Amino acid sequence: MTRPKLCRRLRFKPKAHYFKPQGVPMAELEEIILTKEEMEAVKLKDFDGMEQIEASEKMDTSQSTFQRILSSARVKIAEAIVKGKALKIEE
Repeated sequence: MTRPKLCRRLRFKPKAHYFKPQGVPMAELEEIILTKEEMEAVKLKDFDGMEQIEASEKMDTSQSTFQRILSSARVKIAEAIVKGKALKIEE
C-alpha cells in the first residue's frame, strides 16, 4: 500500500503555462510536464532566493522533500532547454 500524497501549500500561480522553442511547431515537439509543486519550489528557491529551510516551511514540507522536488524540477527544465522540448506547467 502506498502512502497518501500530502497536500503542500502552493501560493504561486504562473501567468503562462506553456513554454516552447521558437519556430518549432507543437506537433514536432516532445512535452515535459512540470508539476505545481516543482514550479513552486523553483520560484521560492531560484527566483525569490530563499534558503531551502525557509522555502520548505512555506510549502509545509520537510527540507529533504523540498530538495527532491527542486532537483526534479531543475532536471526537467534543463532537459527542456538542452533538448529543445516544450515545457508545460500543470494548471
